[in-house]
Amino acid sequence: MKPALFTFSLAFALSAFAATPRVEFAASADRVGCYDFVEVTLHVAQPTGGNPFTDVTVAGTFGLSGETPIAVDGFCDSADGRVFRIRFMPAKPGAYDYTVTYREGGFAQQHRGQFQAVDQRNRGLVRLDPEYPSHFQWEGTQERFFWNGTTAYFLAGWDDATIRDAIERLDLHKITRIRAALAGRVADGRTWFEPVEPSDKFTFRLEPWVAANSASLEQPGFDVSRFNVGYWQKWEKLLAETRARDMAVSVVFYVDGSRPGVDPFGKSGMGGVDEQRYYRYAIARFGAYANVMWDLANEYRLFRDDAWAERMGAFVKQADPYDHLTSTHGHDDFRFRKSPWADFALHQSWDEHGGYDFMLKNRREQEQTGRVIPQINEEYGYEDHYPQGWGESRTAPARSAETRARLAWEICLAGGYQTTGERANSEHGGGWLNGRGDDSMTMLERYGHLYDFFTGIRWWELEPAVELVSGVVPHPKAPAHAAPRVFAARNPNGDLAAIYVRDGGIVTIKSDLLKDQLKPLWFSPRDGGMRNARMLRAGGYRTPTAEDWVLLFRTPCNCSFRDFGNEFEP
Repeated sequence: MKPALFTFSLAFALSAFAATPRVEFAASADRVGCYDFVEVTLHVAQPTGGNPFTDVTVAGTFGLSGETPIAVDGFCDSADGRVFRIRFMPAKPGAYDYTVTYREGGFAQQHRGQFQAVDQRNRGLVRLDPEYPSHFQWEGTQERFFWNGTTAYFLAGWDDATIRDAIERLDLHKITRIRAALAGRVADGRTWFEPVEPSDKFTFRLEPWVAANSASLEQPGFDVSRFNVGYWQKWEKLLAETRARDMAVSVVFYVDGSRPGVDPFGKSGMGGVDEQRYYRYAIARFGAYANVMWDLANEYRLFRDDAWAERMGAFVKQADPYDHLTSTHGHDDFRFRKSPWADFALHQSWDEHGGYDFMLKNRREQEQTGRVIPQINEEYGYEDHYPQGWGESRTAPARSAETRARLAWEICLAGGYQTTGERANSEHGGGWLNGRGDDSMTMLERYGHLYDFFTGIRWWELEPAVELVSGVVPHPKAPAHAAPRVFAARNPNGDLAAIYVRDGGIVTIKSDLLKDQLKPLWFSPRDGGMRNARMLRAGGYRTPTAEDWVLLFRTPCNCSFRDFGNEFEP
């Protein structure tokens, strides 16, 4: 696209200034799609030699012609202060006017311009669904967004090519949201009992700030007034790659912030001016990417307190002109159910403690506040992850791919969403630690089937329905010790219902809770296969095998799966 010609540039001296910068403005385009962004680059020919991250401000206003403009911050994009940028993401089509001002001490230079935003059917930002507030939707197209998340804390520690490959693989596995850390610092994966090592292509040392002693793990000597521009540019490539694939990214400002070398602000500086600069810089750089979400910190209670979260959550909302979804990851109890800045609840509860019953409890507790927001189990035990000293010190195969996927189904049928994590112990992968995988890692295939199932129906209408099932008995071919359990959900109209049958069995339902003449089928959570569901003459439905199956009742109007007959099985 050709550079946009600016229409007005004005320099004026507000007071005497020894060295006057010379600033040139250039826009990236004069025409952009809605939910893409226009970028104005400021080239400073004569930097004054101060700290460009603290001594200079770049600010702008952007708005549809004739409407109230939106205030946006710019940012420094070079260590020597020669390059600044400001970005704006339009949500509506039309003609936009903007003004950008460079200010340093008593000197200011202003630029005005215009661009055109056009509707290109981009999905845009992920928002809360106004009709079904326990769920999400894309703002641009009003399509529902199915949160199928995974963890890749140190994804930004890879080289650019590996980051692209990792994102492509996760996209092929139908992952729709990645959580990745902006700041984190450990020697290797043994910190978490995992055999992942740094290499010439990967580091566990994430450095948002300039470090005086990068070689030191615990005392890097971060200058919190200066940002490591190259690292932030790498992050922008990560965001651009995921945005092109309609994948959301939760920017986690800290992972394991209590570890030495991670948090340069400490207790004395938490929430202060320097830490606010960190969050504001991230918002200025990343906010124009439509696929961003904000996570104040991973397990914030390890190094911060609730008052800090309230303060920084409100600060992020105030600083973000686009109001991206925001939350923070704590533990099993989410303490910000009524806080206006918290758009969804992030929980952490491992293994069976974090399944259907846990999520149903949290859903109901949230409803009791009068403010309904989505509930996510952000961490329920990663695949084949067996730390000693926490996580109940479990051993294999307690956290196999099968048990992780089973929990994901429970969480979704309880009306929530989940974020998983692949095993980190493969030869060429790093799983939940850094997002890389290989052909030996197959857990996400199961999550792809879960994605296909729910996006094939109007899942946002489903509500947990423990009352739907009146009984379940073991499958005739089940082992003697089998104890099947069911997890059910249905919509209020009674024309859509899903029942997960763990370990197979014969399920009896309360037919008066469903409409007549619904089409039932069995769905396999292992391979995504479907087959006819036939009612037994004695009543009830028997799973095809003594394994996990999902019984779906639906109509052609609320399900995209092909039609099956409803026959009796002798």
